Amino acid sequence: MSYKVIVDSCGEFTPEMKADGGFEHVALGIQIEDTQWTDDDSLKQEELLLKIAESTSCAKTSCPSPERYMESYHCDAERIYVVTLSAELSGSYNSAVLGKNLYEEEYGEKQIHVFNSRSASVGETLIALKVQQCEKAGMTFEEVVESVECYIEEQHTYFVLENLDTLRKNGRLTGIKSLVAGALNIKPIMGSTPQGAICQKEKARGMKKALVKMADCVAADVVNAGDKILAIAHCNCEERAKEVQRLLKERFAVKSSFIVDTSGISTVYANDGGIIVVV
Repeated sequence: MSYKVIVDSCGEFTPEMKADGGFEHVALGIQIEDTQWTDDDSLKQEELLLKIAESTSCAKTSCPSPERYMESYHCDAERIYVVTLSAELSGSYNSAVLGKNLYEEEYGEKQIHVFNSRSASVGETLIALKVQQCEKAGMTFEEVVESVECYIEEQHTYFVLENLDTLRKNGRLTGIKSLVAGALNIKPIMGSTPQGAICQKEKARGMKKALVKMADCVAADVVNAGDKILAIAHCNCEERAKEVQRLLKERFAVKSSFIVDTSGISTVYANDGGIIVVV
């Protein structure tokens, strides 16, 4: 294959992507107290959730090193596309860019482009699939980059979590002042800014009402829905994800949709019961 799409492990792969030789994960790391995990296929979500629930310490995550990215670029593929977590949330983007610089110093120039997803989880998944679509359409490297960057501009990310503790303790909610005490069972409907930071969209009392309100937010923002793929990631709550899919399909029609379970990194931040929607 003349191209490869590299995605940091916060971006989940569908079964079809896993079977396709054109996609590759670069793993982030997870640490809770003295226990460390590599976010790859060997990680068991139930073990991670149990450790999160039992621990009094906050889970920490680490991005791949520039050297690890550089290693992934050293392959037979002529064109390399990299999709990372939002640069506002992780060092993964900067690490991937440094890896490109290291590669070019060592081996010379190569067609490598690093996309700042300005999203996470299935937002990265959709961007990787857009790259594949553009490549299959016969676009040049430059045309793929331009088309995918435009796609990222139009993408919207939303999520509702049972709690925001991990995001707050790890400094991912900086500047958000209107979060309400969990004791009142208020669930904030969160989303992404155009720059890829986290913002609060709405709030509702209870998870059921919050999911309905999130669906309303998505429907209000979506443009040209019939041309787009709807992606939903869930953390150990597949039936909840199916209900969200139903709520969204009641409000607008999409080209296609899929549901996946969260990766290790997304599991850490979404926590048990979290739902992420990107379109």
